[in-house]
Amino acid sequence: MIGVGNVKVALVHDWLTNMGGAERVVINFKQLFKEAPIYTTLYNPKNLDEELRNIDVRTSFLQNNRNLKKGHQSLLPFMPMAFESFDLNEYDVILSSSSSCAKGVVTSPDTMHICYCHTPMRYAWEYYYEYANNWGLNKLKGIFLKYVMNYIRVWDRVSADRVDFFIANSENVAKRIWKHYKKESVVIHPPVRCDLFNISDVDEDYFLILSRLVPYKKIDLAVEAFNELGLPLVIIGDGPEKQKLESKAKSNIKFLGRQPDSVIKEYYSKCRAFIFPGEEDFGITPLEAQASGRPVIAYGKGGALETVVEGLTGVFFEDYSVNSLRNAIYRFENMKFDKKIIRRHAENFDEKIFKLKIQNFIGEKYKEFKSVEKWKVIENETS
Repeated sequence: MIGVGNVKVALVHDWLTNMGGAERVVINFKQLFKEAPIYTTLYNPKNLDEELRNIDVRTSFLQNNRNLKKGHQSLLPFMPMAFESFDLNEYDVILSSSSSCAKGVVTSPDTMHICYCHTPMRYAWEYYYEYANNWGLNKLKGIFLKYVMNYIRVWDRVSADRVDFFIANSENVAKRIWKHYKKESVVIHPPVRCDLFNISDVDEDYFLILSRLVPYKKIDLAVEAFNELGLPLVIIGDGPEKQKLESKAKSNIKFLGRQPDSVIKEYYSKCRAFIFPGEEDFGITPLEAQASGRPVIAYGKGGALETVVEGLTGVFFEDYSVNSLRNAIYRFENMKFDKKIIRRHAENFDEKIFKLKIQNFIGEKYKEFKSVEKWKVIENETS
């Protein structure tokens, strides 16, 4: 597949317990390397798309029903050990998909390790304070968390040196990789399933959010803004913030919980605009909305700056305030957007393009890796 003979590849991913943008990346990797097993900490196929069921997944010592119910968050202190326990010496290439600890696997000098980095650990570095404040820990647990995160930060930095080549999922993440790891990276944006989405001639009167309902997504900001505006807002998704958000929302805001792809597709294709109020390292949902021909109203920081074009495919608001989001919606209502132009923009991020870029990158780097390895052998023999 990568054009260098019979190369044995293994995939590594943080955890496979729910579907998200990172799991779509793993599906694309698996389509490229059909024989490659996937090494991960936890695996719950019931919550995953069909492409990630009934395949060769090799789990860590953390895999048991109790841990699946608790979730991966509480297992963070054990994840470095879990990934270091995998014996990957038989492989020529390791392709890891990491937003946490997956990049920390140990490989032999003969094995090339490429890490597709969705983000350096958000909760270990500059977002630590925001996460810690939202966890609501008592004083003793707070002290323990500080101790654990100090260890995690040290391990995270050291384990970055085990990666031979980094791919960043955005320019935003590439800057953070350099900041925290002092490693250069190549940007390859995550894939969008453009074939799944289509333009509709039906224009319904609602705005749309599709998101996990967790604090950093800033859904509360959208709820407050739409409470004031009185405009219809549909929120698809679930999470620990759902009850709190529902209690704040007025009758113009509807919460639909989790929905299948068929329902999501319909809501994308008929909404007035997609609301994206949080700062993400990349953010795949704005592109899914654009693949449906719909404009995006997004917070003007992070990955949205790489996927939304002001005035052409969407509108930005400048700061985390109800007033700023409300003004962006007012501006949006006086603008016109072309569905076909929006769709063509999203097609630049299609899965086919993503897989071709990944395949070319791995092939190029593997040849480079092997030529350096050969040069080192010659150098040792002549010294």
